[in-house]
Amino acid sequence: MADSAIERASHSDVVNQIAPVPRISIQAFCESAEVAEVIESAAADRRMSKAHVKVHMGGVPAAIEAYRTAPTPNLIVLETYSERGTLVDQLDSLSEFCDAGTKVMVIGHENDISLYRELTMRGVSDYVVAPIDILGFIGQVSHLYNGTSAEVLGRVIAVVGAKGGVGASTVAHNIAWSISRLLEYQTVIVDLDLPFGTAGLDFNQDPPQGVADAVFAPERLDANFVDRLLSKCSDTLSILAAPATVDRLYDLPEQAFDATLDILRSTVPCAVLDVPHQWTAWSKRVLVAADEVVIVAAPDLANLRNTKTIIDSLRASRANDHPPRVVLNMVGVPRRPEISLSEFTKAIEVDPFGVVPFEPKLFGTAANNGQMLAEVEAGSKIVETLDDIGRALMGRVTSRRVKKTLLTPLLERLSRKKAG
Repeated sequence: MADSAIERASHSDVVNQIAPVPRISIQAFCESAEVAEVIESAAADRRMSKAHVKVHMGGVPAAIEAYRTAPTPNLIVLETYSERGTLVDQLDSLSEFCDAGTKVMVIGHENDISLYRELTMRGVSDYVVAPIDILGFIGQVSHLYNGTSAEVLGRVIAVVGAKGGVGASTVAHNIAWSISRLLEYQTVIVDLDLPFGTAGLDFNQDPPQGVADAVFAPERLDANFVDRLLSKCSDTLSILAAPATVDRLYDLPEQAFDATLDILRSTVPCAVLDVPHQWTAWSKRVLVAADEVVIVAAPDLANLRNTKTIIDSLRASRANDHPPRVVLNMVGVPRRPEISLSEFTKAIEVDPFGVVPFEPKLFGTAANNGQMLAEVEAGSKIVETLDDIGRALMGRVTSRRVKKTLLTPLLERLSRKKAG
C-alpha cells in the first residue's frame, strides 16, 4: 500500500473544512487590486457556488454612492486604507442607506484591536486585516452565515470509478463500513447510480424507498424526510439506496442532489457518495462540491487516461483543494499485463492513496453473501488497507503499523530500560 500518500494527508489538511456559503448576495468595494483579485478568485471556489458576488473598486466612498439609490445586498465587503476617524465617519454615512439584515465586513490594513472593538460596537459584523487569502476570506464569510455550525458539519466523500467495472462501489461501501465501524461515526452511503446501484445488494437489503424519493419530491425535502428514507445497516451505518430499476428514465438536472446533500452534510458526520461512472452536469457538480474525491482505477491504459482526465478537470474546478485521491484496485491479476505503480503515478502526477490487490475469492464471497470484506475475513491485509484509507479521509491518520513478534515485549522492555 502507498502509505506515504496517506501519511501526507495531514490532520489539518483533511479536517479543517469550511462550510459552504449559503445562497446570499455579496458586493465588495476594494481599494487595491490584490484584495479585489482574492475576492474574485474566492467567488469561483466550490464553497461559494451558491453566492452571487460582485467586485467593485473605490472602497467605502464608492459603496456610499452606490447605495444612495440601490438596495443593499446580504453582505457588503469594504476594503479601506483610511485612518480611524475617517473610516468611522464613512461607516456612519453608509449606515444611513443599509437595509435591515445587511452585514458589513471591513478589510483594513491596520492590526488594531481597539479599532476592531469600535467597529463591532457600531454594527460592523467583522474586521479582517489584510493581506487576505482565498480560503481565509471564504472562511470569514462562512463563519458569518454558518456560525459555530461550520465546525460540526459532516464530510462528504465522493467515490467514482475511472472506468466501469473497476470496483468503485465495492471500495466506497467498504470505506464507509470502516469509518462507521472503527471511528464510530454516523455514516450514510448515498447510492447515486439510480438505475443500477448495488448498495442494497452489498448490504443484503431491499429498502422500499431511497435517494430517488428525495430527488423526485424536492418540495418535501427536509431533515426528517431524508431520515425516513434511510435504511439502517448498523447502529452507525445507513444507506440511501438507489431504486435499481429501469422503469423510468433518469435524466436529472444539474442540481438534482444539491438539497439532499446539504441536508446530509448538516445532519451526519460522514456521507459517502457512490457516484456512477458517467460524466453529466449533475455528476460533475457532485464531484466538484465534495470535500474529498476518491477515484478508483485499475492499472491499465484506459484507466490511466480516464484518471488523468478526471484529475485535470477537477483540478480546474477545485483550484483551492488538494487533487483527488487515487485508489488502485484489482492489482496483480494473473497473466494480465499491467502498468506498473511507478509509471501510473508518474503519468497522473498523484501518489496513489491506496493499492488494493486482486483477491477474487474474498471479493466474490462478500458480494454473493451481501457482506462487507471485514465480515468475511477481518484480518485481511485488504481490510487493513481500506481501514487506513477511511481513517485518512476523516483526518484520523495513524502511524504505520509495527508488526509484532515474540521478541517485541522483550525489545520494548529493553528500550524503556535504556531510556530510563
